[in-house]
Amino acid sequence: MGPLLLAAESAASTASAVTQSGGWFLRNVWIVPLVPAISFVLILFTGKRWPGKGAEIGIAAVAVSLLLSIGVGVQWIQHVNDAHHGAVATETAAEAGSLGRVAASEPSGGEAKAGAEGAMSEGEHAEVEVQAVGRQVTWLQTGGVEIKVGTLVDGLSAVMLMIVTIISLLVHIYSTDYVHGDRRYTHFFAFLSLFTAAMLTLVVAENTLMLITAWELVGVCSFALIGHWWEEKPNSDAALKAFLTNRVGDVGLLIGVTVLYFAAGRTFDIVDINTKANAGLIRHGLLVVAATCLIAAVMSKSGQFFLHTWLPDAMAGPTPVSALIHAATMVVAGVFMIARMYGVFFNGFSIAGSSINLLALVGGVTTLVGASLAFVQRDIKKVLAYSTISQLGYMVMALGVGAWTAAIFHLFTHAMFKACLFLGAGSVSHSVHSFDMKSDMGGMRKFMPRTYKTFLLGSIALAGIPPLAGFWSKDEILVGTGSWPGTDANGTYHVMLVMGMITAAMTAAYMTRVIYLTFFGEFRGHGHPHESGPRITIPLMILGFMAVFAGIVNLPEDFLGLPSGVTLRFEHYVEPVAAYFPAIAHGKASWSLAIVSSAIALAGAGAAYVYYFKWVAAASKRDKVSYTELPNGLTTTVRPLRALHTLLVEKYYLDHLYTGIIAGGVKGPIARGANWFNQHILDGVVNRAGTYAVVAGKVVYTKFDQLVVDGVVNATGKLSEGAGEELRHTQTGRVQQYAAILFAAATVIAGLFIVLI
Repeated sequence: MGPLLLAAESAASTASAVTQSGGWFLRNVWIVPLVPAISFVLILFTGKRWPGKGAEIGIAAVAVSLLLSIGVGVQWIQHVNDAHHGAVATETAAEAGSLGRVAASEPSGGEAKAGAEGAMSEGEHAEVEVQAVGRQVTWLQTGGVEIKVGTLVDGLSAVMLMIVTIISLLVHIYSTDYVHGDRRYTHFFAFLSLFTAAMLTLVVAENTLMLITAWELVGVCSFALIGHWWEEKPNSDAALKAFLTNRVGDVGLLIGVTVLYFAAGRTFDIVDINTKANAGLIRHGLLVVAATCLIAAVMSKSGQFFLHTWLPDAMAGPTPVSALIHAATMVVAGVFMIARMYGVFFNGFSIAGSSINLLALVGGVTTLVGASLAFVQRDIKKVLAYSTISQLGYMVMALGVGAWTAAIFHLFTHAMFKACLFLGAGSVSHSVHSFDMKSDMGGMRKFMPRTYKTFLLGSIALAGIPPLAGFWSKDEILVGTGSWPGTDANGTYHVMLVMGMITAAMTAAYMTRVIYLTFFGEFRGHGHPHESGPRITIPLMILGFMAVFAGIVNLPEDFLGLPSGVTLRFEHYVEPVAAYFPAIAHGKASWSLAIVSSAIALAGAGAAYVYYFKWVAAASKRDKVSYTELPNGLTTTVRPLRALHTLLVEKYYLDHLYTGIIAGGVKGPIARGANWFNQHILDGVVNRAGTYAVVAGKVVYTKFDQLVVDGVVNATGKLSEGAGEELRHTQTGRVQQYAAILFAAATVIAGLFIVLI
């Protein structure tokens, strides 16, 4: 009866974790992705007939989705508050009854009051379950299984809707200037709308089938947008590389979802799967297999080592696409999937009480790989691309150590400052017609002051230097490792803390390099650069503002004596508290950790500042040459450092492995071997079989058909002819002769009858 009781309890928990009641925006959240989807169709078929060539349709649609998303966010906050108020009211009524009983039995009211106050104090800190708002409709029934589609809204969905629509709207506005006059202007805005719709569908997906569908649609849209200028071969190659690399990881997604479907009792329902994983109703071995397969999908979609190689090449697409992909859509889809299926990962990898697991390791290694490769890039967008890889690794590492809220908080802040940086890079490149920092930039702060200031704010936020947004989320991830004394998180992930600290220093250092090469020194390009127009700079200023102040939404508990209604608001409204979410511990903020991590980031920035702003600048002034690196520096004179530099320039030889060895091997030796096998073995067998068949046919024809079959037929004919000829001689016309023959025949027949019968 034990398993049956557990199953019943799980079913009850699932039912109580989701409600169909809620505000209008929560119940009708499906309209949010529907609007840009309709926009895609309208732009595609009618866009060229509009004054703005369809851009106004896309902007209006995303603006409507943003307003709807704001409505979702407001009603979700009310939903959470109502749950807490209802719990307090219930608790107060229960305490009142307890007080009455105590008063009736014990005249000492003082003791009773003290007991009630103690109970209230405990109740105020108790977690209150908040139901997600879900809606389902039956899509089809097959083999006795009912497959449904629907929406699921909780704090995670609400914040993701806000992130996607804000960034998408700013990218749409920015694009009206950046791709103005493009040969496929209307097509570009159509796919921006579809891209947005696909990501919004992924965010509100109620089951894993919907998640897979939206996941693949995001990939298709990225393929179309990365290869927007497909006439140039590098662009089409980059689009194909992104598409094929993601297909490799998607195999893991399909296998993982299939394993969970059967392991959870033939269901695709995300809430049901997570609830059963938390309740121990799915075998641990199956959870490990499913989580490991899903990590493969995360590695490809969210650019984790070693399937990250497509992401820097994706910079071949227009810069607004890069901002949308890297800040709010495609690359964060993998992080979102882990967060949405967190019961599977948390229990599958036994994150609580551990010190290492596959998820944390993948994220930690990725942070270092991405940061190290950013150091040697000339292309400003590729620096930001490798930075995105590093920061996505930070998020995956945070989820791997149990710091769920920190990961999503970093996703939120990163979306703001990384979009600011990408659009800032696009603003500079729009002015100098190049992305090469070393050859075509330098001194740009004099020509583009607004772009410079917003880019600087985004860089400081990315470096995690207080008090900008990136500091708060980065510090919360480091706290979540539980490795620093007094933080008391889910485990003791010492290695992850060290990786996070090193990455913080490296991030500050390579962004200082970018600032110097782009905005300081002498201008090394051609022409007359100038500041971008308002359709580019206004989105930059909005995102720069967010890069400064976005961190205040989740200030640490008891920060500077602030009341509880001000601190940890992001955690309070975004982190689920229900049966479908595991019980995780929250690390305690540490001033000492914050100071040390900030000092490490400042040290990284300081080292890069001394190298570029002092040594390189002094060498440039001395030799009257605009240097971008020190002539005869350590990477050219010290053999180990030169080897390390070459390793980084070659991107750890992963592209060579995939393109030169694997793909080249398939197209080269393996293809030649397969051709030889086909020509000499398969075709040889077929050819020999045909040859032997011809020989056998000749033998049959000459020996059997001609001699035996035809011989028998011919002999039979001759015998028949001879017998006929002899019989013909008996036809004399004499009746007496005929009678004698008949008499003889009758005599023979009679004899036979006598003998035989």
